Formats: sequence, C-alpha cells, structure tokens
Amino acid sequence: MSNIHPSAVIADGAVIGADCSIGPFCVIGANVVLGDRVVLKSHVVVDGDTHIGADTVAFSFAVIGEIPQDLKFDGEPTRLRIGARNRIREHVTMNTGTAQGGGETRVGDDGLFMAGCHIAHDAQIGDRVIVVNSSAIAGHCVIEDDVIIGGLCGVHQWVRIGKGAIIGAVTMVTNDVVPHGLVQGPRGVLDGLNLVGLKRKGVARADITALRAAFQMLRDGEGTFQDRARKLGEESESDYVQQMVAFILGDTDRNFLTPG
Repeated sequence: MSNIHPSAVIADGAVIGADCSIGPFCVIGANVVLGDRVVLKSHVVVDGDTHIGADTVAFSFAVIGEIPQDLKFDGEPTRLRIGARNRIREHVTMNTGTAQGGGETRVGDDGLFMAGCHIAHDAQIGDRVIVVNSSAIAGHCVIEDDVIIGGLCGVHQWVRIGKGAIIGAVTMVTNDVVPHGLVQGPRGVLDGLNLVGLKRKGVARADITALRAAFQMLRDGEGTFQDRARKLGEESESDYVQQMVAFILGDTDRNFLTPG
C-alpha cells in the first residue's frame, strides 16, 4: 500500500512501488517507475521514461525526467535512471538523455542534490555524489563516485570529474579533473588534493603520501602530462595513484586541468 494524496495526478501505466508516499499536486507520467518507499513531497513532476530507485526522496517543485535542453532533441525515446536512497531537494531538474549521447542519463545511489541544481542530458553521475545549491552539470559529463561539487558551480559539457575530487564554490570547470583533485577559482585550476575528503574516508597515510608525490610528479615531471602519468603507473603501487593514472590515460574529449 502507498500513501497517495487525492490531488496527485498519476497517468495510466505508471508503476508505483510498495509504501511510496506521493504528496499533494504531484504529477507522474505514464512511463515512470517508482521503487519501494520513494517519497515525493508536494508539487513534484516526474515524467518521461524515468525509473527512481528505492528510498529516494524528492522535495517540492523538483522536475525529474523532462526532455533535454538540447535543440537537437527531436522527441526520440530516451531515459533517466536514478538509483536508490538519493535526496533530491527543491527545484532540482534532471533530464532524460539524447540519441547522440547514448540515450540515457544515469544517477547512482546515495546522492545529495541540493536546491536548484541541474543534471543535464546524458550525464553519468556516480554514487555518493553531492551537488550543492544552484550548480549545473552540463550534458555528457561523467561525475565519478564520492565527488563534491560546491555551490554555484558550472561543469562544462563532456567534462569528466574523477573519483573523490572536490570542486570549490563558484567555480567554472572546463576540463577534466583527476581523481581526488581539488579545484577552485572563477575558472577552475587544479590546486592540490582533496585531503579533507581522503582523511574523512580513512585513507591510509601511505596512500595519501603516495598521492602527494604523484601530484608533485604530475606538476614538475618531464614530458607531457600523459607521459608523466604513464611513468607514475610504472612506479607506484598505490591503488589510489593507479586510479589517477587510469583516469588520465582514459578516453576523453576534453583537456585536463593540470597542477599549477
């Protein structure tokens, strides 16, 4: 049994999981699937081919699964898939994908999407990601696990942000960010490591030391940025450094923010 307010509008075909709570004036489209115990506060719109995982909560005036803000979109069938236990605050927007971008926007588990933030078409968002108030993730971005994006940030389309990185408030990110990096400034620069986040996660001192050495080598070593990364991969046994190396040597359509 689910608790559905009489003023909610639920289209035929929508699938509502067990023990959901759907508040006043919510609107749910025909192709929506809500997992068990999903909570929609008042005035939430969920449309499109959208699946929302169990125990996720969406607050008032969130719009989830509407069509992309992309002029190339021509009504083709695309999807939005949201994982479990996410908190989606007021006025958040999350769009479905585009045919050009693979057709699917995906959000992982245990995320916090604060008021007014935007997840654009075809973005791939990992687990435990925090996007702070009024920040925008543009189309085709890849945001890996445990990333924190500060308030009023903009992340350019196609950018990748590696696992465990942190973006300071009011930063424009135009190039890829290495795992565990710290980026800040009106035009973001790679300004160090996310040491606070690493310590909070209980990362071993030896790995933090290895990351510090890796950062210094990426900044001061000889050869191109990729050459330095390859050398790191040959020399370091730290799993965290290897994450960074794999990210740098992976496929990308953007340049990198490199250590200043």
